[in-house]
Amino acid sequence: MSKRALALLGATFVALIYGANFTIAKDVMPTYVQPYAFILIRVIGASILFWSLTFFGPKEKIALQDFPRIIAASLFGVVINQLSFFKGLSYTSPISASVIMVTAPIVVLILSAILLREKIEFKKVLGILIGLTGTSILILYGKDIGDSTNAGLGNFLVFVNASSYAVYLIIVKKLISKYHAFTFIKWIYTFGLVFTFPFAIEEFKAIEWENIPTNIYYNIGFVVLFTTFLAYLINLMAMKELKPTTLSVFIYLQPLFATIIAISLKKDELNSVKLVSALLIFIGVYLVTQKKQSLKNN
Repeated sequence: MSKRALALLGATFVALIYGANFTIAKDVMPTYVQPYAFILIRVIGASILFWSLTFFGPKEKIALQDFPRIIAASLFGVVINQLSFFKGLSYTSPISASVIMVTAPIVVLILSAILLREKIEFKKVLGILIGLTGTSILILYGKDIGDSTNAGLGNFLVFVNASSYAVYLIIVKKLISKYHAFTFIKWIYTFGLVFTFPFAIEEFKAIEWENIPTNIYYNIGFVVLFTTFLAYLINLMAMKELKPTTLSVFIYLQPLFATIIAISLKKDELNSVKLVSALLIFIGVYLVTQKKQSLKNN
């Protein structure tokens, strides 16, 4: 199997992990652990795991001029990304959150045009407008979706999460082309721990560990080991072979996986608002991905 095929397979596996995460993390929050406290647990666990990889990776030193980029990757890929996602997910439903995540590739395309000076055709602009219309419907009419108490705010926070993840993909690309993933990912999470701590410490101290059921501990373990450690690591490995725009396309699979898992576990249900929003978003991202340059370059 070629390196590119392995990268594509890895990206698909990451989409499956993220799709499951919508429902698994939702079971934990906010009943047993508040969102920010959950992020602190996630970042602490991942930091320990990533630093343990130091013994197995190459012995590289990071140039001082690259630390600002690492800090930026930490802010967008860990702090803003994870805090907004878990807070948003605690307010909205798994399917709504997963549908909004599909807008990340659109944001990647916009940022690529601005930062990388890539040309955007009329078809791409039309796709962006259609996709963002679908997202806006889901955010504005979130109060009518499911039994969530503040779904509108939750959907907006998930959109912030998708946007920050898009920025992260672009920022981290230059790091992965210069260093081995084991060299800098531990620093991304170390800075993430520093930045997250002030937001999460009060919620963390409020956790009643003795009242958490065993199955919820398994859910927490899944989020730390799979959603954080493995997913981030596999994504970085895949980025060695794939462009950010290509890697972001696999987010399209998340609503499919999330919907199947959530409905099969009776954690969520479909309705007309979700279906219309999803249809508009998928039409938008389909138009965005129809790019000859992208097809030629991964």
